[in-house]
Amino acid sequence: MDEVDLFEAEAQALSRANAVQADAGAEPAAHRAALEELVQHYGQLMRQSRRLISRSDRTERELNQLNARLKQLSDELDYKARHDNLTGALNRGAVFERAHQILEKSAMSLVVLDIDFFKRINDEFGHPAGDAVIRELVGRLRSTLAGTGVVGRVGGEEFTILLAGMALEQAVILAGKIRQAIAGERFQCLPERAVTSSFGVAWAAAGSDFEEAYARADQALYQAKRGGRNRVESEDTVTG
Repeated sequence: MDEVDLFEAEAQALSRANAVQADAGAEPAAHRAALEELVQHYGQLMRQSRRLISRSDRTERELNQLNARLKQLSDELDYKARHDNLTGALNRGAVFERAHQILEKSAMSLVVLDIDFFKRINDEFGHPAGDAVIRELVGRLRSTLAGTGVVGRVGGEEFTILLAGMALEQAVILAGKIRQAIAGERFQCLPERAVTSSFGVAWAAAGSDFEEAYARADQALYQAKRGGRNRVESEDTVTG
């Protein structure tokens, strides 16, 4: 089937007007008739053009709104894929990804910490209380760090802090401040008992393996647990 010319009637009217214009013997009435026909079709074209422009503008607005919504959904999905739902901290996968990115450019220290006797909190006060403790603890981490490091929740009650460019000694001091920020004041969500955490600190050179550094920090954390909890240990203090 041949493609329909949407402007066929207008094209024919224009052809007739051209014929009248080219006819030296055409009567004035013929010129007026041709002009009236052109004016009529011109009016139709104007109305059609307005409708098309209106539809085009509306379609463009709808497409822009759709694109904005798709971008928003994409950003939301990306955020949820990389962040812990309970706290908004990075999840384990995002922590390791970020650590690898840091080590491509610089050295870093990392701190792993674990809430002491967290199972008892859940058992005695219920899981909602445990969730509230986790949220408040992350809030204290962020407040103490003041933008210095990257906070991630890598397990139920285990967290990791990435400190790009920070020496081990500085990271140990900072971990001590965080320990005090957690243990020094009762949690608003759980005033009935003290909440404490144990810490392990390690350092990784630029270009080194993050998983190995993480394992060293985890060993230091284990030593802090074994040494009585509510304390900071570094890879330098780990004993066999």
